[in-house]
Amino acid sequence: MSRSHTLLAAAAALFTLPGTASAQEVFGGAYAHGVDTPFTLETTETGSVDIAAGVRFGGIEALGFIGKPEPYVVGSLNLSGDTSFVGVGVAWTIGNGPVYVRPGIGLVVHDGPDFRVNPATGFRTDLGSRVLFEPEIGIGYRVSERASVEAHWMHISQGQIFDGDQNPGIDMIGLRVNLKL
Repeated sequence: MSRSHTLLAAAAALFTLPGTASAQEVFGGAYAHGVDTPFTLETTETGSVDIAAGVRFGGIEALGFIGKPEPYVVGSLNLSGDTSFVGVGVAWTIGNGPVYVRPGIGLVVHDGPDFRVNPATGFRTDLGSRVLFEPEIGIGYRVSERASVEAHWMHISQGQIFDGDQNPGIDMIGLRVNLKL
């Protein structure tokens, strides 16, 4: 998938939001791309930087029984030409004091290769599906009424649902700044 197709997918995701939704917060950050964690297998994508940005909307009142999750739209651009993605999801902000935790889950569409093999090992290292799950979590600190900073982790993978023989994923760890509108 080309970068222009990825951007078109992001625009389409924006149009799927309800007409009554209004942005409550914008966020952006810089991430180390392809960080080695227990959640991933080798993809050969390491040592580069991602720039991610997005918009978060107000909590969904109808889902109050699970804590009013906040929908978001996110895009991540890899500055070295490795895998970039766009997607949508929901997140929960837990904590009313200056420190909070923000877990989330989403679906993304990426532009990584359809098929890739590590020449050193002979193992497939592509992500196995164009659509991937995107769990994430941030630990944040509110620096003012409108601004906060987060240490943030994002993961993308297909969870062996689309290909039971492989499940490489990509982890991104970085800092994110949030600004309430």
